[in-house]
Amino acid sequence: MTASTAHSPLPPPPDWQRRVAHAFSRAADRYERLAHAQQAMGEALWARLPARPAGTVLDLGCGPGHWSARLVDRHGPGCRVTGLDLAPGMLEVARARHGARARWLCGDAAALPLPDARLDLVFSNLAIQWCPDLEAVLGELHRVLRPGGRALINTLGPGTLAEVNEAWSHPGQPAALLAFRSRERHLAAARLAGFTGVTVEAATRRFHYPDLAAVMASIKGIGAQAARGERLTRADLARARRRYEALREPDGLPVSYRLLTLVLER
Repeated sequence: MTASTAHSPLPPPPDWQRRVAHAFSRAADRYERLAHAQQAMGEALWARLPARPAGTVLDLGCGPGHWSARLVDRHGPGCRVTGLDLAPGMLEVARARHGARARWLCGDAAALPLPDARLDLVFSNLAIQWCPDLEAVLGELHRVLRPGGRALINTLGPGTLAEVNEAWSHPGQPAALLAFRSRERHLAAARLAGFTGVTVEAATRRFHYPDLAAVMASIKGIGAQAARGERLTRADLARARRRYEALREPDGLPVSYRLLTLVLER
């Protein structure tokens, strides 16, 4: 996963969206096999779904369609579920696995190709951290939700991948990780968008892997490698391995995610 860091933020490159779409398209076939942490965090978001059935639902950043298909099952044949993703490769896998059970749509979360005030529910698990313009994304969600609609969103905040950052950093040069936005920034953006009910909860989730290769596979294997072009040498790899081994715990090498869960009421 490469981009700017929370310590030294840089604007995304002009072709950022193309890079993200390409990286996630390449990862589509193996995404669910490697996305154990993402799946676990999604289950916690799933538990927050309202009991009442929804008629129109958007799975924002749907990936290969796992949550979209589950939303269809949960809300029944009368519900119309749209799975939207920026990566065409993810949508190809979703169509192959789940057919026409949901409507599959390629689009940008900051410019949703959807009409105003038609959705009852938005579900989004670990997608909007990839969007450079948070205010535009939340503004679009407010626009497409009906009055009384709800958005349930998992995203990531500062402190995510702290161990990876420590292992790969050079003196005076942090590792090139995504610039994760704070809880306060999400609160402000949601209120600016016009949501009447806004909660943002923060929690740290930690996962363990047997070695550095497994750690990096868990990140790169889900498409999180929209690189700025940095090349790693064997010396870089050896240094990172030594640093990460110093962090080893009884369960393995730790990877921390600072999970932010947004519940937004229209």
